[in-house]
Amino acid sequence: MRIEQLTYALGAELTGVNLADAVHDEGLFAEIRAALLKHRVLFVRDQEISRTEHVAFARRFGDLEDHPVAGSDPEHPGLVRIYRTPEQPNDRYENAWHSDATWRVAPQFGAVLRCIECPPVGGDTMWANMVLAYEKLPPRVKDEIAGLLARHSIEATFGSVMPIERRHALREQYPDAEHPVVRTHPETGEKILYVNVFTTHFTNYHTPERVRYGQDANPGASELLRYLISQAYIPEYQVRWRWKPNSVAIWDNSATQHYAVMDYPPCLRKMERAGIVGSKPF
Repeated sequence: MRIEQLTYALGAELTGVNLADAVHDEGLFAEIRAALLKHRVLFVRDQEISRTEHVAFARRFGDLEDHPVAGSDPEHPGLVRIYRTPEQPNDRYENAWHSDATWRVAPQFGAVLRCIECPPVGGDTMWANMVLAYEKLPPRVKDEIAGLLARHSIEATFGSVMPIERRHALREQYPDAEHPVVRTHPETGEKILYVNVFTTHFTNYHTPERVRYGQDANPGASELLRYLISQAYIPEYQVRWRWKPNSVAIWDNSATQHYAVMDYPPCLRKMERAGIVGSKPF
């Protein structure tokens, strides 16, 4: 297996490897896992693997989980089908910077995404290194956000287009989660800026030290949150991947955010993702 780094910030392409082999090859899997922790997102071309092999490889990292809104393959639990068709031209919830499922108490550790069918041009995906985003923050901002907590909501995102009864039922099943604004990577110990499109507000901002007048709380807190979320938009923190059928991306969901670029006309785009269960951020 060869590893080619793609940008300074993150991302590497693996060549000379079949991911199905890593299901049973302990040494190969260990190499891939180490590369993932180092480069944060890995890309592999020409992976003509079955759904069973896809799921088996992803399970090497941990248990898999389904998504309460996106449809899963009925024969392969944990394999979420992200299908776009000409009849869904306005289904656009992926084209925002996010980490998957931060609305869960224990968000995903990572994911293995495989392209089944894609447009001939367009439909790339971008990733941003949120460890680097935290490192590059001004010291005064790091001081201001130390110890801050924030809410993450599925109701305010996926639920927003649902009828009110269904939206409330979704909230009952998945209440808003509260996470540190700066989390610690569970394996490397790195500090990570951990707010994204699922983040609605800070929960412990309104203290006497921060709030002198009402304007310090609102819009002060919302302006700070908007600034922090915007750090993922910085090109120097990003890598961009052009999909082809049988291409695979493997990413560390705790240390990155991603954005599906929907710059293609109505057409078929079929992706299948195995999401790996993570742990509660700290």
